[in-house]
Amino acid sequence: MPASADEGQRDLIPVSLVAHHVFCPRRAWLEAAGEATDTHQMEVGIQAHTPADDPIGSRSHRHRAVDVVSHDLGVIGRCDTVELDDNAAMTVVEHKATPVRRRPDVTEPMRVQVALLAGALTDMGYPVAGQAIYFVNHRTRVDVPISLEDMAAARAAVAATAETLAANEAPPPLEDDRRCSRCSHISICLPDERPLAPVTRRIVVADPDTQVLHLLTPGSRVYVSRGRIEVSKSGEKIGTFPIERVQGVVVHGNIDLSSGLIRELLWRSLPVVWCTTSGRVTGWARAAQGPNGAARPLQHVASYHGRIDLARQFVSAKISNQATLLRRHGDASAEVVRLRELQRDALAASSLTDLFGIEGDAAARYFARFLTMLRPKVVAEEGLTFSVRTRRPARDPINAALNLCYGLLTADAVRAVVACGLDPHAGFLHSSGRNKPALALDLIEEFRSPVADSVVVNAFNNGELHTRDFSTVLGTTRIGERGRRALIAGYERRVTGTFRHPVFGYDVTWRRAMEIQARLILGVIDGTQPRYQGIKIR
Repeated sequence: MPASADEGQRDLIPVSLVAHHVFCPRRAWLEAAGEATDTHQMEVGIQAHTPADDPIGSRSHRHRAVDVVSHDLGVIGRCDTVELDDNAAMTVVEHKATPVRRRPDVTEPMRVQVALLAGALTDMGYPVAGQAIYFVNHRTRVDVPISLEDMAAARAAVAATAETLAANEAPPPLEDDRRCSRCSHISICLPDERPLAPVTRRIVVADPDTQVLHLLTPGSRVYVSRGRIEVSKSGEKIGTFPIERVQGVVVHGNIDLSSGLIRELLWRSLPVVWCTTSGRVTGWARAAQGPNGAARPLQHVASYHGRIDLARQFVSAKISNQATLLRRHGDASAEVVRLRELQRDALAASSLTDLFGIEGDAAARYFARFLTMLRPKVVAEEGLTFSVRTRRPARDPINAALNLCYGLLTADAVRAVVACGLDPHAGFLHSSGRNKPALALDLIEEFRSPVADSVVVNAFNNGELHTRDFSTVLGTTRIGERGRRALIAGYERRVTGTFRHPVFGYDVTWRRAMEIQARLILGVIDGTQPRYQGIKIR
């Protein structure tokens, strides 16, 4: 819940949060829970407020970034601009941008906001002469007279906001409401996805124009300089990337990150994941502040007591996708039929023990026919053999390649889970023993075949990966640097490629789909999602 550092101001609510509650109670809840988005609307709003947020721009008759508080109203806030007339009477001027609504119209949330700011100034003992909204992109100023009825409505809005924030569950999303199409938090609220049905209203939520940065060169040093991530080795610069284009960082093997870079990444809430050269995730760093702190205790309680409904969906979707990949690329019609039966059996499993048995049976059948998805010519020329899945140590090139891609998938799942504010360690299918990222491992089950396995199959079939890219010592097969680069490049192409979501019916990248699924898990935990449904490709 929003709170001031001052003990006496603990129950005060930010004025901006009240305005957001007037727009949509769930929008206010998400902001209070720490959810933030990097959208066009948010960036336009930030740019519009940049001059007003700088107190240095104040003059004798115009003050900027003026903090106000009212214990009577129960709010705390900041005025963008306070203008003084010759008699020292004040006019509150709020700066607004309209990236979606093109007209300079004063909305009800704006009216409530200026009413509360003016009321707070009055409670602080300053005379207030008026209120206005300055629309930055229109360069238009609109006066906003506030009546007694407006002040009463503003007080009621504060009370309603306090009631929402004190509730145990988040408000439900709006249904078929025009406000959603212009909300900056549409990508994390997912109002149309909650019924787990095709989304008929077209709301475009673009993936961020950023990328995951994979650091691969052993012995290199990575640091931040003038807003760019620099990579050097032996005193020679070998790479440079603008930090604004980075969505997350994955470190492979022995690479040194400077403390300044780590601090900058965490300040920007960009996660860092460390992996071994074989792909095993060894750890990650995340910002101390994150969203949905109230949901994490619920997650741990649910993990402790178990949620078989979630576990069933993870396994059923995994088996379904295994069957689909075999049907598309392999020679295993009989096994596909059996996998479909096991897919249905998983949804009816009465315990985790039964579920693990079904999953194990399906995995044995799937991997026994995995080699049929590779071209016979490739298998013959490369001398490839594969009949059973061996994790660590890998016994052959295919298992080594799968290990690396599953590690990349786990890194993406950790980032998706962390973005939702959930704990990667508290899962529902995998155990949290030995400090495994259980929830991240749960999440990747439905993505293993369509993402990781597909990358490995395509890499061999397309000639991007060869047996000479691997070395085997004492029965352990390791992938070399050239092969690792080829697989990571193939993985990034796959995970940033789009597909039609089988439930919602819109095009989405595989990486974005992981976060959507993580948010559906969050919804089941916090009570806003009726049930969970895994992704099953067709």
